[in-house]
Amino acid sequence: MRPDVVRPSGREADQLREIRLTRDYTRHAEGSVLVEFGDTKVLCNASVEAGVPRWLRGKNQGWITAEYGMLPRATHTRSGREATRGKQGGRTLEIQRLIGRSLRAAVNLKKLGEFTITVDCDVIQADGGTRTAAITGGCVALVDALRYLQREKKIKGDPFKQLVSAISVGIYKGVPVLDLDYPEDSKADTDLNVVMTESGELIEVQGTAEAGAFNRKELNAMLDLAEKAGDELREKQREALGIRG
Repeated sequence: MRPDVVRPSGREADQLREIRLTRDYTRHAEGSVLVEFGDTKVLCNASVEAGVPRWLRGKNQGWITAEYGMLPRATHTRSGREATRGKQGGRTLEIQRLIGRSLRAAVNLKKLGEFTITVDCDVIQADGGTRTAAITGGCVALVDALRYLQREKKIKGDPFKQLVSAISVGIYKGVPVLDLDYPEDSKADTDLNVVMTESGELIEVQGTAEAGAFNRKELNAMLDLAEKAGDELREKQREALGIRG
């Protein structure tokens, strides 16, 4: 970190916010996690339903999908519910598709059988990084839903393949930094979201130059920060799930 650049939170360039994963947060869902990345809080509920979408029927495989929403007062000012407007916005659709794609990488869909698991990610409080928090917490809720199917003997074998986590990185005042909160995200030169597997492989990299183009060296620096954070996030997931590393 350059001495002339101080992050609004006072964190080091490679320092995550405090991460908390609280399982069994709600009573009825087969998997439920409150995930907190600092002041960003997302409730992730994983629901199991028998059957699959019509285009998958008869293929003897399951499906993982996701829905994402931001509660009206999750931000500084109240935003109306999208349901009252009659349709979801483009940002919402893009984020929930990203979450679904990411979580499908955690599961062997053939071993899931003809079940659908929907992971609902509702942002209670937003302070940057809501989609990455949703993926990280949603994966833990998904694992609990898979455990439910095994415990109830509804499936044979274990469909779980690997943990999936995500983190934001960016260029703030010319410096690559990890896990942007809102004050940084709103002023970042570059904003990058990175989704990774348990083995460190990349599922998706979403990057945008907000105030100016970034070069390969800066991209590599951001990916290095994300890779380091991936190890920490997966340790938090294992700890929450009681999985030994």
